[in-house]
Amino acid sequence: MARLADYFVLVAFGPHPRGSGEGQGHILQRFPEKDWEDNPFPQGIELFCQPSGWQLCPERSPPTFFVAVLTDINSERHYCACLTFWEPVEPTQEAVCTEVAAGREEEEADEGGPVRLPPAAAVPSGQLFAPKTLVLVSRLDHAEVFRNSLGLIYTIHVEGLNVGLESVVGNLLTCIIPLAGGSQRTISLGAGDRQVIQTPLTDSLPISRCSVALLFRQLGIANVLSLFCAALTEHKVLFLSRSYQRLSDACRGLLALLFPLRYSFTYVPILPAQLLEVLSTPTPFIIGVNATFQAETQELLDVIVADLDGGTVTVPECVHIPALPEPLHSQTHSVLSMVLDPELELADLAFPPPTVSTSSLKMQDKELRAVFLRLFAQLLQGYRWCLHMVRIHPEPVIRFHKAAFLGQRGLVEDDFLMKVLEGMAFAGFVSERGVPYRPTDLFDELVAHEVARMRADENNPQRVLSHVKELAEQLYKNENPYPAVAMHKVQRPGEASHLRRAPRPFPRLDEGTVQWIVDQATAKMQGAPPAVKAERRTTVPSGPPMTAILERSSGLHGNSARRLEVVRNCISYVFEGKMLEAKKLLPAVLRALKGRAARRCLTQELHLHVQQNRAVLDHQQFDFVVRMMNCCLQDCTSLDEHGIAAALLPLVTAFCRKLSPGVTQFAYSCVQEHVVWSTPQFWEAMFYGDVQTHIRALYLEPAEDRDPAQQVGEAPVEDDRSALDVASEQRRLWPTLSREKQQELVQKEESTVFSQAIHYANRMSYLLLPLDTSKSRLLRERAGLGDPESASNSLLTSSMAGSVAESYDTESGFEDAETCDVAGAVVRFINRFVDKVCTESGVTSDHLKGLHVMVPDIVQMHIETLEAVHRESKRLPPIQKPKLLRPRLLPGEECVLDGLRVYLLPDGREEGVGGSAGGPALLPAEGAVFLTTYRVIFTGMPTDPLVGEQVVVRSFPVAALTKEKRISVQNPVDQLLQDGLQLRSCTFQLLKMAFDEEVGSDSAELFRKQLHKLRYPPDVRDTFAFTLGSAHTPGQPPRATKDKGPSLRTLSRNLVKNAKKTIGRQYVTRKKYHPPSWEHRGQPPPEDQEDAISVSEELEPSTLTPSSALKPSDRMTMSSLVERACCRDYQRLGLGTLSSSLSRAKSEPFRISPVNRMYAICRSYPGLLIVPQSVQDNALQRVSRCYRQNRFPVVCWRSGRSKAVLLRSGGLHGKGVVGLFKAQNAPSPGQSQADSSSLEQEKYLQAVVSSMPRFADASGRNTLSGFSSVHMGGHVPSPRARVTTLSNPMAASASRRTTPRGKWGSVRASGRSGVLGGDVGSRLAGRDMLAPPQANGGPPDPGFLRPQRAALYIIGDKAQLKGVRPDPLQQWELVPIEVFEARQVKTSFKKLLKACVPGCPAAEPSSAFLRSLEDSEWLTQIHKLLQVSVLVVELLDSGSSVLVSLEDGWDITTQVVSLVQLLSDPFYRTLEGFRLLVEKEWLSFGHRFSHRGAHTLAGQSSGFTPVFLQFLDCVYQVHLQFPMEFEFSPFYLKFLGYHHVSRRFRTFLLDSDYERIELGLLYEEKGERRGQQACRSVWEYVDRLSKRTPVFYNYMYAPEDTEVLRPYSNVSNLKVWDLYTEESLAEGPPYDWELAQGPPEPPEEERPDGGAPQSRRRVVWPCYDGRPRAQPDAISRLLEELHRLETELGRPPERWKDTWDRVKAVQRLEGRPDGRGTPSSLLVSSVPHHRRSLGVYLQEGPVGSTLSLSLDSDQSSGSTASGSRQAARRSTSTLYSQFQMAESENRSHEGTLYKKGAFMKPWKARWFVLDKTKHQLRYYDHRVDTECKGIIDLAEVEAVAPGTPTMGAPKTVDEKAFFDVKTTRRVYNFCAQDVPSAQQWVDQIQGCLSDA
Repeated sequence: MARLADYFVLVAFGPHPRGSGEGQGHILQRFPEKDWEDNPFPQGIELFCQPSGWQLCPERSPPTFFVAVLTDINSERHYCACLTFWEPVEPTQEAVCTEVAAGREEEEADEGGPVRLPPAAAVPSGQLFAPKTLVLVSRLDHAEVFRNSLGLIYTIHVEGLNVGLESVVGNLLTCIIPLAGGSQRTISLGAGDRQVIQTPLTDSLPISRCSVALLFRQLGIANVLSLFCAALTEHKVLFLSRSYQRLSDACRGLLALLFPLRYSFTYVPILPAQLLEVLSTPTPFIIGVNATFQAETQELLDVIVADLDGGTVTVPECVHIPALPEPLHSQTHSVLSMVLDPELELADLAFPPPTVSTSSLKMQDKELRAVFLRLFAQLLQGYRWCLHMVRIHPEPVIRFHKAAFLGQRGLVEDDFLMKVLEGMAFAGFVSERGVPYRPTDLFDELVAHEVARMRADENNPQRVLSHVKELAEQLYKNENPYPAVAMHKVQRPGEASHLRRAPRPFPRLDEGTVQWIVDQATAKMQGAPPAVKAERRTTVPSGPPMTAILERSSGLHGNSARRLEVVRNCISYVFEGKMLEAKKLLPAVLRALKGRAARRCLTQELHLHVQQNRAVLDHQQFDFVVRMMNCCLQDCTSLDEHGIAAALLPLVTAFCRKLSPGVTQFAYSCVQEHVVWSTPQFWEAMFYGDVQTHIRALYLEPAEDRDPAQQVGEAPVEDDRSALDVASEQRRLWPTLSREKQQELVQKEESTVFSQAIHYANRMSYLLLPLDTSKSRLLRERAGLGDPESASNSLLTSSMAGSVAESYDTESGFEDAETCDVAGAVVRFINRFVDKVCTESGVTSDHLKGLHVMVPDIVQMHIETLEAVHRESKRLPPIQKPKLLRPRLLPGEECVLDGLRVYLLPDGREEGVGGSAGGPALLPAEGAVFLTTYRVIFTGMPTDPLVGEQVVVRSFPVAALTKEKRISVQNPVDQLLQDGLQLRSCTFQLLKMAFDEEVGSDSAELFRKQLHKLRYPPDVRDTFAFTLGSAHTPGQPPRATKDKGPSLRTLSRNLVKNAKKTIGRQYVTRKKYHPPSWEHRGQPPPEDQEDAISVSEELEPSTLTPSSALKPSDRMTMSSLVERACCRDYQRLGLGTLSSSLSRAKSEPFRISPVNRMYAICRSYPGLLIVPQSVQDNALQRVSRCYRQNRFPVVCWRSGRSKAVLLRSGGLHGKGVVGLFKAQNAPSPGQSQADSSSLEQEKYLQAVVSSMPRFADASGRNTLSGFSSVHMGGHVPSPRARVTTLSNPMAASASRRTTPRGKWGSVRASGRSGVLGGDVGSRLAGRDMLAPPQANGGPPDPGFLRPQRAALYIIGDKAQLKGVRPDPLQQWELVPIEVFEARQVKTSFKKLLKACVPGCPAAEPSSAFLRSLEDSEWLTQIHKLLQVSVLVVELLDSGSSVLVSLEDGWDITTQVVSLVQLLSDPFYRTLEGFRLLVEKEWLSFGHRFSHRGAHTLAGQSSGFTPVFLQFLDCVYQVHLQFPMEFEFSPFYLKFLGYHHVSRRFRTFLLDSDYERIELGLLYEEKGERRGQQACRSVWEYVDRLSKRTPVFYNYMYAPEDTEVLRPYSNVSNLKVWDLYTEESLAEGPPYDWELAQGPPEPPEEERPDGGAPQSRRRVVWPCYDGRPRAQPDAISRLLEELHRLETELGRPPERWKDTWDRVKAVQRLEGRPDGRGTPSSLLVSSVPHHRRSLGVYLQEGPVGSTLSLSLDSDQSSGSTASGSRQAARRSTSTLYSQFQMAESENRSHEGTLYKKGAFMKPWKARWFVLDKTKHQLRYYDHRVDTECKGIIDLAEVEAVAPGTPTMGAPKTVDEKAFFDVKTTRRVYNFCAQDVPSAQQWVDQIQGCLSDA
């Protein structure tokens, strides 16, 4: 029983003591005046009566009522029911009040608060109203009763009823009501009133009335769910509303939803304004605040705000509310929607029922609560199985095994449940509901018995709903046990009574009267016996064991029964000593142990063997068991959710092996490297589990004693009572026991816990002390052992101090100090553990002190034991490791470091690990890494024996290394942590290696140092390309041999000397570029010479002007230069000649100038340059000053058709053209040096324009923008062309009308200004996508198109060309484009490398790859390059010249210029032409290969920038789109891409021709001393290789002479080059051909019946075999076959190229076998373009699956499928017969014979072949048939005799031309065309027979 109300208080308004503008509440009276002993008076009531502050009001408001909640220090809640009414202010107070009110209003107006009218304006001054509040304070929550009671008091006062207020208050304070149990009590306060109070049936269920339903109405389902999750996961929740009642309802509703958990943090449903700073408290809370204070809540960053009036919930960005785990979240959501909106299910029915019964609000409230009750039952199902009973007496101590619960529910990763279980509410839940013997309620029943039903009903919404309704009924009945109760009868005031003038203020009550009534009642109560309602206590049901919340189907371990069988077999083999069998099974076992069931099975099996006393093992058995244990443990998290570590713990201290007499090694010393052992929570759970087992055993009868190590949670066989049942029984008996017995039990339990603590101190020391205690590795790896304060990873610092204090042997040497350090850390770890568990389990303090003394001794003893074990274990013979496989080396390649044993680990590519790509698990592989002068090579074998003896090779050139980092990884064999290295190369290889333990850290360090030394040699002469095959020591320049005549060496030296002389005298640009300097190179000239030279100064004629009086060595130079690739190409293009006297052919517009032959003007240009005929050599010197690096514009290509030229140069300096455009007035010749050089430059460009035939006259000059939109947008010159649309029609037409001052543009003589609106520049800046070509656009009139172009376009960097103003004198036009810089290429490539070769596996490999590929922006850069190139091709094709002048002229310029030439000129698409292109544009024009490839130490900081690789990628993209236009195959591009970084050849070393000459490289290739040495040039190697194999040749090559290629450049049209992604682990990269010769093919066997040979099948594994090598294309295979046959027959084999060319020629010329008009050409070049660009149509011809290469020519392209089949058959058969006819030996004699068919068959002409080699006579339908129709084996022939004509024989033939061949089977009748041929056939056959 309890008091209905503890205190009645009257609070009134009073002025603020400090005179501020705020009033405050004063307690006028309180009853009783003395505090109750059991319940002191709560402080601060006056704040809560008026939460918004005490204020006067200008008019009388109606009374208000709400219930505030105060929580006292003992977390007891007090309900304060407040009824507030307003009374007029008494005149005495008036003056004060007016001031107060006025001040208050001003303040409010300032603060933006609620403004009330000043009293003077609103009402007469006497009409101010002050609030007065009646407050009831109670510990019971009967809000309605409080409302009625206070209402009654107010009514008596207002209506002036004839009832004494004192007696009503007295009765109210003395009213006693029952607490719970479903009783009802009628009370009356003595004013003719009657109220019925019902108590809930069970006290533990919360009372919610309608609050939950209201909360859902106000906020909606999703919002309430997120508030629910927020409250459970301890976030701060704030409710806002204008109504106080709603605030308290919402808070009550939220708390009701949390049942059975209790909210234990700050809970203030109505927070007064004065206490708003509470909101910034760091702890979680649920608080309600009036909406008027919303502004104050804005800056709270971590508070979830729910606005009840607006229906919104705002979650701040920094707050993450974990959601309910699926599928519970979606199920709860759908059930809630069914409850709230029952019509939802029927909304779609065709015939909806007329009415839907909706629940009342109160009932709906209970239904909503029922949904959440079900939710908790599903979440916490089976929680009682994870409770550990640590103590039963004197009070139960219960712990919850959180990890096991999460593991068994399958929710280990679930954020929500994890946080709930760690929260305070759940801790309270465990201590309250974990008790095994207590009263139970609805939740206990639900979680124990109804979960199965809930699972079954999951998919049946109607059954779920009916269950919800059942639960709701129970909840409703709990709140309203007597529904048909007589109604309350309470007087209420009349309508609008508050407006009537009250007769008087609320009277002061007489304290004496009230106190007397209270005292009377108290006395009566004391006399009465206490009404104690006996609680019904029972054993709490545990319910069924738990199940996973969502059965996650693990597809990997689906066939678990088979896997468990394998595990069991393997273990039994180990214990039976069948080691070979066990070894075979071990890999499968290790793989199976990834699954939980297999791990559990392993622990159970091992457990059985321990019980059978088989724990002492021999060495091999021990190794096997330890490996399996380690494999089990490596997947255990630190919490050990699945109890695997727990199950292994007793086993690791059981299994052992004898090392020597008296020394035993236990398994624990080999399984320590796992994080679980250093986790305190794991040890605590284990400890409590074991304590529970022992305490349970303590109370079971001795007869039922059982094995104490029995697993936690498993029902024992002997007695199925769980520990909780035993505890429940004991708690029931406890009160009946005698005092002595109770003491005895308590003591027994305490000593049980104590003994377990000692046991665990031992166990922990076993697993925490490393075998080699001198190693402090454990401290490094296990931060968990350090003090919790020290967050540093290394504990050495934090534990040093402690270890000195606790050192047991302080005099010992350094090593011992370190062991003490390990010991110290372990001692502290164990002590912390012991402290925690013993205080929680109630161990006495004496025992605890004893433990602290014991722990250091235990640790010390164990260290001593371990020293002996460690010493002996060192003496064990090492396990036999596989022998190292030596890699194959190139000739001249030497090993620098011999093999270091390593494991090659899988990286992020899933191919090698046998993942989704299929194939075996090749990685991890065990082998060795070798470092040679050329490569880093790994060779080894897979660790998985099931894969077989496959050799795994992964290698890359040392020069390609881009990143090396140390890693710490798990060794794949015994799972120990090892040091490792990760090497990444720009050839897209990744070596992720773990060093074997036998490799010391010094060896690993030496490997790194040597690798670094080889990667970045100090000088380029130390690279492999130079050291290979040369005798001189690295770094020393080779001594020159003295020759009489000027040798090439001396020549190059003279050349350099002269160049230096000249350079010394010459102007050098400010932006100097120094190639890596060598010691013997001259000093660069000082910068201050720049202005000392006047422009007009003539330089020495001998160096600059072409003179016929050259010195002999100079002539030699000239002739060498003329032999260079550039020169050959210039002559091919007709770009000028260079006669012996160097005189000019005046008719030519361009000439070859030797001005740079000494590399004096520009170091990075070639010696000979093409310049306009009209420009003098000495002017070039001055022009060069305007350009970066002196790279002035030179011609590099001329279009054969339009005669437009392509020029290249470096970017402009500020004083170049741009400066010229920017200058205000035209420069006069005598101004300054800068101006004059700019003038020279202008003249130079003018000369370029004039040297173009079409633009020599100025008539046709016009701007690009004059282009009509038709041609810009839809110009498609031929059906094959692709067009870059230059601008949209609007911009183009607009540009003709206006004269804007655009960013660029130039004015021509025609006076029109040109601006490209949405044009070239912006398009190339990537803002505008390319428009697709017009489908039906035909070529427009060329005459109409051409003259409107400018003569010369200068493509420059946008940044340089800013601010250029139009100048009417120029004839060229600037095209500013945005280009990327070299550093962007570098970063992009880094990202590409990581995308294609990730270091570690991604969660979703495919999407991760695409995402990171996009992030790299590599394809975007390729798109830009192709786009710019296509634009330039278009301009050149239309007859305008183009100057590409970007950056320094050696990166992007080179890419663009090379691509343009490749697209425009078919010559460069041949093998020879491409070589020439690379030599000319990349090597001669000085692309900085050494600098960009970071070849030497000097370039290390700049990093690797693959500009050339990017160019090759662009070529590859074009090759993909036009496969028939290139003579070389994609492999050729990959080969160059690999070797331009490999430094195997000298071709791609150094930065310019000048540097190559200086090292004497350039001309030595032509020297006499070139014996049979290794190839130094990549081109030479390609030539040699091409003679042997067609690997670089593209069989589909069928070019069109006029073809200008216009590839699509959109990113969607680009493919990722397979160079980046493919890999063959069988032999490493296939680009070093000598190494890539795979194993010989098995010989083909012939079928016994003489049919076609049948080849053996071979499995080709992805990622292991190179597929093109394993399965070459049809033509390569035929050529190989041909080669083999030629060798077999002893003929010198013919070159494949000759054979191929002859086949092609024959194919073209051969007549038609079917007699129709179209030649069936093998590779016709007139195939329609869309087919050509998409590649050859490969057809399955009737000749089996040979590659059909017949391409229908134009006329037959419309033929039917059968026609094309015929053609296919024709061409392939020709191919075959061609090869067969070439073999004269194979066909000893052949010709046409008529043969009589079998019985009743006619004579037919057949083509017969007599084959002496195979001893057969074969026949075919006709000469070109490849399918043999029959074979006569000559071994069966008995005789050849003259024959006679039979019926049907040819009439015109002589009788003597017939002959018969008689075999053992039948007689064949033949007839030749004439007698001599018949005679010849007979002789040949006879000869064959006699030979045999």
